[in-house]
Amino acid sequence: MGGILVSMEGIEKTFPGVHALKNCRFELRAGEVHALVGENGAGKSTLMKILTGVYHKDAGRILYKGQEVEIPNPRAAQDLGIAIIHQELNLMPHLTVAQNIFIGREPRKAGFILNDKQLNQQAQELLDKMNLDLDPRARVGDLTVAKQQMVEIVRALSFKSEVLIMDEPTSMLTETEIQELFRIIRELRKQGVGIVHISHRMEELKQISDRVTVLRDGQYIATVNTGDVTIDEIISMMVGKEIYETARSSQVDLDSEIILEVRNLNRGREIIDVNFELRRGEILGFAGLVGAGRTEVARAIFGADPVDSGEIYVHGQKVQIRSPHDAVRHGIGYLSEDRRRYGLLPTLDVSVNITAAALDSFTGIMGWLQRAQIQKVAQAQVDDLSIRTPSLEQRVRYLSGGNQQKVVMAKWLVRNCDILIFDEPTRGIDVGAKSEIYRLLNDLAESGKGIIMISSEMPEILRMSHRIIVMCEGQITGELAAAEATQERILQYATKRKSIARQ
Repeated sequence: MGGILVSMEGIEKTFPGVHALKNCRFELRAGEVHALVGENGAGKSTLMKILTGVYHKDAGRILYKGQEVEIPNPRAAQDLGIAIIHQELNLMPHLTVAQNIFIGREPRKAGFILNDKQLNQQAQELLDKMNLDLDPRARVGDLTVAKQQMVEIVRALSFKSEVLIMDEPTSMLTETEIQELFRIIRELRKQGVGIVHISHRMEELKQISDRVTVLRDGQYIATVNTGDVTIDEIISMMVGKEIYETARSSQVDLDSEIILEVRNLNRGREIIDVNFELRRGEILGFAGLVGAGRTEVARAIFGADPVDSGEIYVHGQKVQIRSPHDAVRHGIGYLSEDRRRYGLLPTLDVSVNITAAALDSFTGIMGWLQRAQIQKVAQAQVDDLSIRTPSLEQRVRYLSGGNQQKVVMAKWLVRNCDILIFDEPTRGIDVGAKSEIYRLLNDLAESGKGIIMISSEMPEILRMSHRIIVMCEGQITGELAAAEATQERILQYATKRKSIARQ
């Protein structure tokens, strides 16, 4: 590693009612990958937004290559050589790779005519430098998420950035794509680029980072060499308490009621002859690789997507589910993997979001909403689920990921759904919040709810499921009881293609 690129000392930041950063510090060296970790709300994003000029610090100082600097806006950060790649990619899908890389800086002929040949040539030079197999003329909207992320990285480097901040860069990638990203990160490290790696995936730290800085409740806790600590020690510093690691607290009675049965469900090549049962009090895990068809099955059961054929039984009665409204009417709730897009009303407050699925229960004779009753029910859920919010009037968009997920859970609990489908319930959530979500899932199962849990995290599936169904290419390829399930057996089924007889 080289000299110190960035040093942040005594950083303070306060928002109305929230002391977000308290005497915080951070250091980044040239040619290192420095992991920045902490629970949601720990201050990671706030600290990095100060470094990139999105927020102004209230106190403290920032040194860049040994010189104290002020970073009043993102353009100032960019001019210094500091770039950030957000979790939500910021690309223009209708433009080409080269156009996205040099947007606003395109080479021109005669001062005003776009020089496409030179544009593509310059983009190709950058791509070759990173050994990336990308066509500069390809439309970005046609690329995979992983390749779009590569375009973001190349665009950042086109500004000659020496500091690159990556916010949850692997959250939407497959294992193969993650390893390709890590190859590029190592290449950047060799070139002397300092990389800040923000991630909730603890297992990645040992693979890619040189040092780890831990924040908790807006305060600096420690900076350690990655090789000198265990993941458990890092987690302990993050949460300041023992986290919840226990698997299922009880087994499901095989004679308990079957509350959901799916028979011969089909939808094109996405869902092929899917059959399974869900019992009362059971957490039924759905495992498989990306594109296996797990989410497609969940959306079909919830009526979000039409099916070609198949039957669904709820409490032994055959039901017709043609829309989410039908599913909710039959006591089925669906927590999408994209909670912000499909599970929440981000510009509305906590109380409205919690009661959104049951507003008909809070409507008076004249059609007026009973606000006092809404507040009472919402407050009860906030208390029961330990949702951290300044007030019921707080807009949901300002809550941490873990608390947003709890709000979505509360919404379906208010609706009193017996069947709950959780699609990637802990994606983008820190380890402390994961612990709380696990507790809630087990509590719901013990109260008699039937839960389908879709997860791409193998330890999560193994820890939480009473029974595991494995899918590959739209088909169920295996079913495992908790006692016989291992990562190896799940992967065997997840890669076991079945012949498709049906056309």
